[in-house]
Amino acid sequence: MTSLMGHPSGQTVGYSFSQPTAAPVKEHSFYPYTDNGGSTLGITGSDFAILAGDTRSTSGYSINSRMVPKVFKIGGDDETGKGAHILLSVVGFAADGNALKERLDAVVKMYKYQHGKSMSVTACAQRLSTILYGKRFFPYYVHVILAGLDEEGKGALYSYDPVGSYEREECRAAGAASSLIMPFLDNQVKFKNQYVPGSGEGHALQPKKAEPLPRETVEQLVRDAFTSAVERHIEVGDNLQMMIITRDGIEEIFHPLKKD
Repeated sequence: MTSLMGHPSGQTVGYSFSQPTAAPVKEHSFYPYTDNGGSTLGITGSDFAILAGDTRSTSGYSINSRMVPKVFKIGGDDETGKGAHILLSVVGFAADGNALKERLDAVVKMYKYQHGKSMSVTACAQRLSTILYGKRFFPYYVHVILAGLDEEGKGALYSYDPVGSYEREECRAAGAASSLIMPFLDNQVKFKNQYVPGSGEGHALQPKKAEPLPRETVEQLVRDAFTSAVERHIEVGDNLQMMIITRDGIEEIFHPLKKD
């Protein structure tokens, strides 16, 4: 009689799905992101805001290009950027950064066409948060900083995480060298660990109150921050791109950085 569990000989049937395969199991995966290096920073003043970034693009230990800007004008003419009143910096995955920049630029332009007025930097900051949050399950792999002038004409700076959480700040660094630059900004812009000379000893020392810095001082701080960062980080260098937004418009400045 034939057994349900085997052959007439009594041997157990060896079903193929119960036996190990000859070839090892391979897991196939797809990772679409990469980090193209570089750093950005932003600082605000009483009547201006500055966004800056280096222009180096990397993949691992290779330099893709020495001239890839990371700071963009939003809402202006496509060729010259004339008429823009908002700045955006993106650092991380360059392709996602470009896609996000194009999308936000289109949103700001459509707002102007539909409402007959320019979008405020406050409204743009909220809209950018919504865009990022809408992609939270497959996020833009970038760190974003938005800058402009608020309704009172004061510099406004908003920093984001990749899924849309944001806050208004006086200064912020992002990207590969952010851990080197941010402590410097904390000390020089926010006056952390600075005290009034002669105000006492030890815990009696009076902390120095942070006040908006003049534009010339901030520009020099930006240059110093990147000059220091390129000495210590291989993914930062080549050129410094700096954009300054005031009531008179947006000024773009380039400074050379170390190329090694």
